[in-house]
Amino acid sequence: MSKRGTRVQDSPGYMLHATPWRETSLVVQAFSRDHGCVALVAKGAKRPYSALRPVLSAFQPLALSWSGSGEVKTLTRAEVAGIRPLAGAALMSAWYMNELLLRLLPREDAHPVLFDAYDTALTQLAGGSRAAGALRRFEWTLLRETGYGVDEAVPEFDDPDTEPRLRHRLRERLAEILAGRPLSTRRVLLEFQARRLSARLPSK
Repeated sequence: MSKRGTRVQDSPGYMLHATPWRETSLVVQAFSRDHGCVALVAKGAKRPYSALRPVLSAFQPLALSWSGSGEVKTLTRAEVAGIRPLAGAALMSAWYMNELLLRLLPREDAHPVLFDAYDTALTQLAGGSRAAGALRRFEWTLLRETGYGVDEAVPEFDDPDTEPRLRHRLRERLAEILAGRPLSTRRVLLEFQARRLSARLPSK
């Protein structure tokens, strides 16, 4: 098949971000397990009765279909493949992961191992369980998959005794890579956590 006729059907994926395009459409930045990060035009998605409108939501697993050979493809279908209810700090952590993917992943470069780590982290965040281990696994895998990995053995992500030190080391590495381009979600998350901590402290 020629590149002009390339079609993808029901690829597992997530919507990372969407921006308005013209009057009724969206440009969707999606993360696909088999195709990496792809830009998709969702034509008519802003119309009240569009089949895409209720489906295109961040952090919800999707089955995505698209066609085209240019840098921006045309989304032809999207179906919900599960539910990930998120709120509060869990929601901020999810936005943090999305921003990292958008900043560090090249276009159309598949990373199925990273996709699975992202999916696992979202599942644990949505389930209300302690998700620190899943987030550390995601950060570690992201660094390895993008060529910035730490040159040492894979750590025990779910060990609560070593997690704080691992978190500090990974965040320092990410800060080095993103020097001069701080993550907006990281700042908001830290402010959110500071407010929660302040609310728990006894008043004088």
